[in-house]
Amino acid sequence: MLKISKIISLLENALFAWLGLAFIFIIAGSGILLPDWLQLVGRTHPLLLHFPIVLLLLGLIFFWIPGIRDKKEIREIGDLSFLAGINFAGLTVVAGLILAQEEYEGDALFWHQWVGIGIFVLSVGIYFLRDRSFRALKPLTLALVAGIFITGHLGANLTHGEDFLLAPIKSAEVELVAMSEAEIFRDMVQPILEAKCQSCHKEGKIKGELRMDYLEGLKKGGKSGPFVIAGDFENSLLIQRINLPGDDKKHMPPKNKPQLTDEEIEILMEWVASGASFEQKVEEADPKSELFQLASLKFNSAKAYTFDPADPDEVEELNNFFRKVQPIYPESPALVVSYFGISAFDPASLNDFKKVKNQIVKLNLNKMPLAGVDLKFLSELSNLEELQLNFTDLDSKQLENLVSLENLRSLALSGNQLDPESLEDLVKIKNLQKLYLWQSGLDDAQKEKLKTALPQTKIDFGYDGRGVIYALNSPKIELEKVLFKDSIELIISHPIKTAEIRYTLDGSEPDSISSPVFKESIWLKKTEKIKAKSFAPDWKRSPSIEALVMKSGITPTDLNLKTQPNEKYKAQGAATLFDQIKGKNNHGSGEWLGYQDQPLDLEFSIENGKAPKELALSLFYNEGSHIFPPAKVEIWTFSQGKWISVINEVPTQSEKEKESRPEVLEYALGTNPLEKIRVRISPISKLPNWHPSAGSKGWIFIDEILLN
Repeated sequence: MLKISKIISLLENALFAWLGLAFIFIIAGSGILLPDWLQLVGRTHPLLLHFPIVLLLLGLIFFWIPGIRDKKEIREIGDLSFLAGINFAGLTVVAGLILAQEEYEGDALFWHQWVGIGIFVLSVGIYFLRDRSFRALKPLTLALVAGIFITGHLGANLTHGEDFLLAPIKSAEVELVAMSEAEIFRDMVQPILEAKCQSCHKEGKIKGELRMDYLEGLKKGGKSGPFVIAGDFENSLLIQRINLPGDDKKHMPPKNKPQLTDEEIEILMEWVASGASFEQKVEEADPKSELFQLASLKFNSAKAYTFDPADPDEVEELNNFFRKVQPIYPESPALVVSYFGISAFDPASLNDFKKVKNQIVKLNLNKMPLAGVDLKFLSELSNLEELQLNFTDLDSKQLENLVSLENLRSLALSGNQLDPESLEDLVKIKNLQKLYLWQSGLDDAQKEKLKTALPQTKIDFGYDGRGVIYALNSPKIELEKVLFKDSIELIISHPIKTAEIRYTLDGSEPDSISSPVFKESIWLKKTEKIKAKSFAPDWKRSPSIEALVMKSGITPTDLNLKTQPNEKYKAQGAATLFDQIKGKNNHGSGEWLGYQDQPLDLEFSIENGKAPKELALSLFYNEGSHIFPPAKVEIWTFSQGKWISVINEVPTQSEKEKESRPEVLEYALGTNPLEKIRVRISPISKLPNWHPSAGSKGWIFIDEILLN
């Protein structure tokens, strides 16, 4: 066996090898082409770093216990422990320098790297000075201990995110954001990215050349493509990766990281679908959109007001048959005032507000006859935020009273003929966010002047269709439900009553000539794929809208699922296929059975006298998530003691990526009586060559089998 002295000598010589390698990688690391096996060494860095921490701290103990270095045997143990720790530190430094060349950069990496190198160099110095009478030796050991903890903290930040160590004891208070102030990206999307994505895509650690810790990095995208493209799921890297199956190596977040919830996925997809804006406010979104509905649950829709409330009795006295005064929401000190009834309007009543002038935030005087009325009282409403003066016959002299309203955010003056003097007053209201000027008599030059003077104000001049042909919006398909037993009513409507609606029930595109015109509700009695478009003179035809309805009239018995779905997508097993619950447009929602490594193989019985003549498969397709049409569909029927093959079909395969969508495959079973049915649906074994993951296994997802 080697003596301890020889081991120590060998380890001492190894120190200079680590120093030399570290020096080489520091000087010329970026210019070195690393072979795969050397990259493997670099990736051992997270594993190796635990050894030097323990061994160095253990070795330092021998420097601080009084008299312990006077005993040769114990001193050798301490020296050997410390020396082994230094060697592991050297190996860790070299591995870290190799790893840093992959996808790491920035200030966080710089400090982690150089403090780590400093620890290694300092520990070498302490080792060779250990037996000399050197006053600074013990202070240097304290500096080494501090450096070890600092390096560990910086490394944790680099790997797990900023303030990883202190996060549990920091305040968990969440700032409540008012609905009126909330922004879609800043307050809904960015918190998801910070929690679930940013640890791998930030300064110091930039996987796929994508940075998520600052806005320009997101807009730039990564080496695989754009992070998001407005309204384009197919080419948005974010949507591609979060919808891949969990076991796919490109699925994000990685399977060893916290996964996105269904709500988070929906927020991200709705953000991209709505235009992927980085500045849009929540209140600017379509109130009917899923994104707005999610935001309404997340944010406080009520703005907090700090001024004192008005006397309740005084507020009550202001209410009468032509005027309503009430809090903007229960228990709020802010008041909303609305006038109605033109014939009952008394201009003198406007002076009644002096006692509550500090509490009024919204005032509606629409269609009240204000010509020549003194509106000086408006300048006293210091907290007024919204003022409605549509069709009130105002003049420029009256508008002068609005200039001093510093909190005014929304002003409606539609239906009032504005002159140049009026414009001069409007441009002085600098804090306006919304300005409505329909039918205000302004020419193009005046409109441009206003837009230039109020660049932060959203000005609505109303519809001007001169020389422009606009596309109709799609009609609306109204269905009580998707799955039905006997029949279901179909209603198709359009907000423009004169628009002509044409439709098809076979999934083909409607046209303006041969497709039937929808006039009144239709009762559907079988599975149909509905498509509809709207047409009108002087308008472009609308995009088509589609819906799928499915009839299921027979419920089987004795379900026998011969092959089990993937553990992650097993829903309620065989019962899922006949529970009359249509799966959501998301394969991970819990209502779908997913198969990848084997076909779905199901056998079930049919009660006497209820033999179905048709069988339909309700499937889900999403090529971006590797979910394709089946490679083969096989159906057998059992009657009079033997099985008969009735369907052996290879469905048409996808030729490009499309948006996620439900589909239905229908098959005739014939008219012969039958006792049992067996269905076998096989996923494709290899994705086609055009797919980014060509050669990988495909999936099938199914939620219902329908018998009629």
